[in-house]
Amino acid sequence: MDTAELRRALEDAELSPYQADAYTALLRLGSASATGLADACSVPTARIYDVLRDLEAKGYIETYEQDNLHARANEPHSVLASLRGKADRFTAAAAEIEELWEQPAVDDHMVSIVKRFETVFDRACAIVREAETEVQVSATTEQFRQLRPALATAYSNGAIVSVSIHTESGTNASELPDTLSYESVATEVRHRTLPAPFIVLADRSRTCFTPHERSVNQYGVLVDDYTLTYVFHWYFQTCLWEVWEPMYDARPTEPPLVYADIRRFVREMEPLLTDDTTVRVSVEGFDTGNGEPVSFVGTLTEVSYAGESTSGEPPLSQLAGETAITVAVGDDVRTVGGWGAVVEDVEANRLTVEALTSAP
Repeated sequence: MDTAELRRALEDAELSPYQADAYTALLRLGSASATGLADACSVPTARIYDVLRDLEAKGYIETYEQDNLHARANEPHSVLASLRGKADRFTAAAAEIEELWEQPAVDDHMVSIVKRFETVFDRACAIVREAETEVQVSATTEQFRQLRPALATAYSNGAIVSVSIHTESGTNASELPDTLSYESVATEVRHRTLPAPFIVLADRSRTCFTPHERSVNQYGVLVDDYTLTYVFHWYFQTCLWEVWEPMYDARPTEPPLVYADIRRFVREMEPLLTDDTTVRVSVEGFDTGNGEPVSFVGTLTEVSYAGESTSGEPPLSQLAGETAITVAVGDDVRTVGGWGAVVEDVEANRLTVEALTSAP
């Protein structure tokens, strides 16, 4: 059923044409100011306030003040009950209303707030299946099991999949998935023995988030934005990943060694450079000047970061600021940064150690 047919069905359910048009538009928007809603439908601005009051009286919507009058759709239980008592066309209209209610409006927004965990989880499955570079997940054991088919697809796409499974303190190890559950699904798995939010980050641009189950406020956040996803990435790294020991690690120990995170690359390559090991590395990413994709292979000549150098692998705290590498490609020298690189020549989204040659 298309939108026009849905409006006609609502008119048959005793809504006026203006009321049906305004309610359908509000379902799509989630919430809107009165004037914004008028712009999104055929109701004249002069009539929109009367239409909203009538819809509120019928229980379809609720209005609230936020600098000016705003409206949002109520949970459509009573509407669905009425429509499903009608003929086949009313049943089809009810299904579409339910779908519109559950589906967040993300096409025109960087951030959407939703009420249902199922909405967040469905979106998480979708963005994971599409991921090709990196996926980071914080989930309970059961959430991991449900997300596992999508993670397997991302893994087969070539994405680096990092999973932080959180459980209550004192959880028996037998309650965790067995090792076979992670094979061809996750690159690395860590176990956090504290409640944590459900988080999925995919390819540096999309985030799905809900607070942990004990949170007073239950809601979901869907983000389709590079910069905001970077904020969630650092929360994941510092609170859900760095301080917890690996319980499964499928990363190879010999080249090719693939990295999506330049900081991890620097931590593991700096000691090799100190020992005069020659590191042959391929870089895939984007030119920071024009945004065009770039890829090249060269020799790692230097790593640099804002913190002071230490013996062995530097801790994450030393790498929290600017972190970069220098790669020699023939007679050319290129600087490479990670997520959010600005001053370097290239922002890398994948670094692959192709070969390691020890000093004679």
